[in-house]
Amino acid sequence: MPRVLSETDVAEFRERLCAVAERLFAERGPEAVTMRQLTAELGVSPMTPYRYFEDKDEILATVRANGFNRFAEELEKARDRAAGARAKGAAVAEAYVDFALAHPHTYKLMFDVNQPDSDRYPELVAAVARSRATMTAWIGDQIAEGLMSGDPAELGAMFWAASHGAVVLELAGKLPPGAAKTLQHKLAQTLAKGLRPES
Repeated sequence: MPRVLSETDVAEFRERLCAVAERLFAERGPEAVTMRQLTAELGVSPMTPYRYFEDKDEILATVRANGFNRFAEELEKARDRAAGARAKGAAVAEAYVDFALAHPHTYKLMFDVNQPDSDRYPELVAAVARSRATMTAWIGDQIAEGLMSGDPAELGAMFWAASHGAVVLELAGKLPPGAAKTLQHKLAQTLAKGLRPES
């Protein structure tokens, strides 16, 4: 008879399993990773993960939700530490690139993996929404200070696309190391110029 697991036991195993899954999913693609491979990495029986997760899809959703939440937290901290709309925008942009380059496996799973049934996982839906909100919040700062005009969500998506493009090019080896930050900065400056309110 399996022992009764405490909340701490559950949380610790889920964290260990998600760390292994994140690496294997990013290296091989989620489709190529089996539950047996995950359990072999952890040194546990093939049935153990089913005490913590329904299936591999739930593990993937949890890994992705964790990634989006860590990403959003870094951007939120960067925005909160800066004073003034311009500084907040620059801090968020830098934190974006820093996170992506420091955690390429996480970033890849966040954006390169299509999970058609993601609506089944409320934690993932909430984490994605939180990330979107971080990209809209600093735009709201710019609009409030009269530096930009437009719809914050739409403008946030534009800047997000620019940041993502620069990061993906560097991660794919199409830009030299360190170039994503420079390119992202130039893209943001160019976009910002075009979004200044008409005087």
